[in-house]
Amino acid sequence: MNTVTNTARLLGAGLRALLVLTLVTGVIYPLVVTGIAQGLFNDKANGSEITSGGRVVGSSLIGQGYNLPLKEGQETPAPDLKWFQGRPQNGLGTNSVNTQYSIILSGATNRSGDNAELIQWVKDAKAAVVKDNSVPGYCVKPSEVPADAVTSSGSGLDPDITPEYADIQVHRVAEKNGLAVAGVQALVDEQTEGRTLGFIGEPRVNVLELNIALKELVANS
Repeated sequence: MNTVTNTARLLGAGLRALLVLTLVTGVIYPLVVTGIAQGLFNDKANGSEITSGGRVVGSSLIGQGYNLPLKEGQETPAPDLKWFQGRPQNGLGTNSVNTQYSIILSGATNRSGDNAELIQWVKDAKAAVVKDNSVPGYCVKPSEVPADAVTSSGSGLDPDITPEYADIQVHRVAEKNGLAVAGVQALVDEQTEGRTLGFIGEPRVNVLELNIALKELVANS
């Protein structure tokens, strides 16, 4: 009889502990954390969303592609050169982990710096950057092409580019949109963010926010 009583007591204690822990860790704690996040860090807690025209168009943390529609027979879409372009979207080559900013998974090429295939990809990418951004009256030199223009980030989803990469795109974007170079350059300067707290990271430009500002400039011109 004592054995049955003790077993029942232990089962009861275990059930009470389960209910209390479920309530604390499964209900109260999530509600408190969610409340604090929504109250103090609303933007970040909701995915750092960026809105344009009254609707969400993306996140400031995830890059997007700015490409032309695929033509028949094409496997990779051509960039839409009226927009500022971000970092390479697919690890500078065929990458089943991350293709065209797919956010199901993220990843990069995982190739060493002396890998022959990677070196060739970089050379090809640099040639494309020079060709795409050289317009009448402005020629991009290969030495002016920054590293982020020809390499993907570790995640492959980097939303930012360096001010240097944005700068070499200014003349091409201005020509494609019928804008003054000075106006587009001012746009880049306005959208350039400095180092976090003045010493963490590098200056950067969020490509989505820059293109939203460009869209507004075109609409008002």
